[in-house]
This record gives sequence, C-alpha cells and structure tokens, in this order.
Amino acid sequence: MADPIAVPLWLLVALAAFAAWSLLDRLLIPSGRWFVRRRLNRLIDRVNQRLAVEIKPFQLTKRQVLIDRLVYDPQVVAAANDYSRTANLPREVAMGEVRRYAREIVPTFNAYVYFRVGYSIARAVARFLYRVRLGFADERTMAGVPPNTTVVFVMNHRSNMDYVLVAFLAAERTALSYAVGEWARIWPLQQLIRSMGAYFVRRNSNNPIYRRVLERYVHMATEAGVAQAMYPEGGLSRDGKLREPKLGLFDYMLKSFDPKAGHDIVFVPVALNYDRVLEDRTLLRSLDKEAPRRSALFAARTAAGFWVSQLGLMLRGRWYRFGYACVNFGGLISARDWLASHAASSGGDLRGLDKEQRFEVVGRLAQDVMSEIARLVPVLPVSLIATVLLEAERPLDELELKVRAADLMAHFEGRGAKLYLPRGDRDYAFHVGLRMLALRRLIEESADGLFAAVADEKPVLAYYANAIAHLR
Repeated sequence: MADPIAVPLWLLVALAAFAAWSLLDRLLIPSGRWFVRRRLNRLIDRVNQRLAVEIKPFQLTKRQVLIDRLVYDPQVVAAANDYSRTANLPREVAMGEVRRYAREIVPTFNAYVYFRVGYSIARAVARFLYRVRLGFADERTMAGVPPNTTVVFVMNHRSNMDYVLVAFLAAERTALSYAVGEWARIWPLQQLIRSMGAYFVRRNSNNPIYRRVLERYVHMATEAGVAQAMYPEGGLSRDGKLREPKLGLFDYMLKSFDPKAGHDIVFVPVALNYDRVLEDRTLLRSLDKEAPRRSALFAARTAAGFWVSQLGLMLRGRWYRFGYACVNFGGLISARDWLASHAASSGGDLRGLDKEQRFEVVGRLAQDVMSEIARLVPVLPVSLIATVLLEAERPLDELELKVRAADLMAHFEGRGAKLYLPRGDRDYAFHVGLRMLALRRLIEESADGLFAAVADEKPVLAYYANAIAHLR
C-alpha cells in the first residue's frame, strides 16, 4: 500500500494546474473581489458626499445587465422584427445586430478609473498644455440642481481637448457620461474611455436598428438621471465658427419625456475657447477638398517634429504652454419649463407629436441652447488680436494695435460678451495675444516696429477670429 505510484509528467502538470485554478477560483479570486469591491464602495461613498450630482445606481449596474436590458427593450425588439421583415432576414440575424450594437454602445463605468486615473490624467494633461481657467459660471448652475433631475452639459466643439478639459473642471461636481465619436474607437483608448462611462456614437449611421438601440440607451441613461455631456455640432468646427446643432441626441432625450412626472431634464450650456487649438491646421486643411491625402508616416513625422520644436522652446525658456484655455458655464435650461412655454399647444408633451412636429419643437430648443453657448464663448487674447490684425488694412504699430484692441474689448463688453483678461490686466492680455501669434510666426514685425498678418497664415488667424466673430 505504501509503494510509490508513477505519474506521467503531463498528468502531474495538469493536476497541479487544476489545483491552482481551484485555489484561485474558490478562495483567492472571491477574496480579491470582495477586497476591491469594498474599496470601490468606500470610494463611491466619499465621492458622492462632495458631488453636486451623485453617481447613479444605473452607472454602477453590471454592463452585461444593461446590455440585456437594452437588447430586450420592447421598442428595440420591435425594431429588430420590422428590420428582419423588411430586409427578408431571419429574426436571429437582426437580433445578432442588436446585440453587437448594444455591446458597442453600453459603457463600463468604473468609479476608480474615472476619479483616480482619468481625473489625474485629465488634470495633468490640461495643466501641462494650457493655462486652464474657469472664466464664468452661472450662480444657478453652481448652486446645484434639484433631486430627480438629469443634467446634460451641452458644449461647442473646438478641439479633442474639450473632453479632457471639461471632465477635469466638472469632476468636482459630477461624473460625466460623454457621447464620443468613432475616432476614439482604437485600442487602448477605447477601453479607457468606456471605463470612464462614455458611450460611442456613429455620427452618420442610418441603420434603423442602430439608431433605435442608441435611442433607447440614451433614454435609459437619461431616465436614470445619469449626468451627460454632448456636442450638438456633431463634430469639430473646421473653420472656427459655431455650427448648426444636430438634433439626434436632443430628440432621444425628449422623445419619451413626461413633463408631468417628477423627473426633469436640465441643459447646461458650456462654452470653450483656446488660445491655440492643436488641430487647427489639420481642421483647416480638411476644408480643401482638393488637398492631397497625407500618409500616416507624414502625420507621425510632423507630430514628432512639432514636439521636438516645443522641447527646444522649453530648453530655451521660451515655452509658454499653448496659452489660455477657458470654459464658461451658463444657467440651467429646464426641459419641463421650456416646453411648457414654447410648446403649449401640445401641453409641453412631445410624446403625442409625429416626427416632423417633434423635430420642429426640438430644433427650437436646440437653437436656444446654442444661442446661449454662443453668448458665453470666452473672448481670449489670441482671438482678440487676430481679429484686430485681420481687420486692419495696413500694418499697425504697437500703440495703434493696443488702442484698436481696447476699442474691440469695449465693444464686446457692451454686447455682454464674456472677456477673459489674464491677471485682470488689459495690457497683459494684449501682450499675451501678440506673443502667442509671434511665436507661431502668424504675424511679422517690420524693422520700424509695425505688425501685420503673414499673408499665407491669414486662414489660421481667421480660424481664431471666427471663434468670436458671432459676438460682433
């Protein structure tokens, strides 16, 4: 009975692996999950104590549960059935598409990633690249919102830095769920963005199943009170001007909105501006349909050269970051109140209207929100000096340039525009704008001290002037 038993090596390895896996599965993994979950719950409790809009249970629900809810939503199932009949496809094929779109859209919110990793990265990147400033915030917005209210931040879209900047500035008040374009669906950025609660949107998809799945997810998140952020322009401004709003996400939020229920939706207009947009030349080039397509190698070489030049400026003590980045927060626009006063014929309830009638009302609301965003766009030094130089018919000396800039500031103030003056000093603001444009070689100074726009760079100057052109 005590004789040794010979066991083949492969069997011994298999038994050892099975024993190790059993130990992990039954003891170590459950203990690790309990430990991580306990720390995460403590973090959520601490964060919720200081947030104006707390993290909602919807955001903490397991992703697979949300996917299942979305897949078997009655309206989604009905859309899949209609699609299968119209396209003459088996119902299982249509439901397979539904599942694929649901997995693509539904995020995986992780409070630790959002507030420990994402916030730290956003703060470090924003402060490294820009002098970040909160220029103006409406007192009603800063005071917070009533319970049972979904907050939606609606922003103009100047740069891909917008996501980083607003997430950083708003992190003390709420965790934002962004609607992010397809540009971010690359590894590993996709995983990081999804874990921060963002959901991906196919901007130009006309697939009826996809549109219904997206619509129902937005409805679910809005009804659950999840704070959201969206860019109604549908993409980056190519020429610096504000664009007309797209109505898709507005409609998804309001289509099933019951104004008589206890739940309300409030839109917060948010306006951003930069002294320098990193993508400015790329955006302007995209307007030229005849411009030759550049390779990825060219883009990588250009980016490397750009950062090498910035490093050179740092070493010489001539790097001033990329100037100022400023964000203004407007007042709350209640969907319930707005619909009561602007859609009285329907009793402020859009659910009984057909698509054309509903879009007419939603379009007016979107225009009102965009008008408020336009009013709030910060007037920054670069936009100010670029406007003066473009309007000048001849080169200007420093004194005349300063006088014209002061006159333009007074004009903007008279129109109620939100000027951001660094250090509260008009003279310093003037020199900041002039210095930024000179460092980029967008303007030139003659031997006799006259300043003028470089002829080939006028489109870039116009890009920055366009950011505040609507305030004239």
